[in-house]
Amino acid sequence: MSDPSTILFDYLENLGIETRTHSHVPLFTVEDSQSLRGDLPGLHAKNLFVKDKKDTLWLVVAEENTQIRMNHLHKTLGCARLSFGKPELLLETLGVIPGSVTPFALINDHNRIVNFALDEKLANGGILNFHPLRNDRTTTIQSADLLKFIASLGYPSKIVDFAQETVLS
Repeated sequence: MSDPSTILFDYLENLGIETRTHSHVPLFTVEDSQSLRGDLPGLHAKNLFVKDKKDTLWLVVAEENTQIRMNHLHKTLGCARLSFGKPELLLETLGVIPGSVTPFALINDHNRIVNFALDEKLANGGILNFHPLRNDRTTTIQSADLLKFIASLGYPSKIVDFAQETVLS
């Protein structure tokens, strides 16, 4: 099986985006990451793949310690009530399995059906860390470069201040 991150890294390089990738044991949860990452600098995220009652899909990426009130998230995003997307739907739309969810997976959403929301803390966070389509590596990227990557795919960056539960852009 080929490495799913190869296409991602080639794409980032073509955009002139520099990254650094660290290998580690597979991580499946924020708690796994916190206990095993050591002193890797920068912000880390939690990534939520959710679906609303009208079958609209969302990838919500928040700083790992951000409190997300799932029963209010739909109001913040301006959509119907949300529930977590099934693993089969995640694989079908973003090409990743649970534990590997990342904003980098938007590269696999060829039909551009997933809506994207990014925590304001990450949008302005400097150094960020995400799995590169697999959960046994972590890739470091600058926040401005993540936004460049997202825009290059044709996604608007919906920036959310989760503390205020408001959309900033």
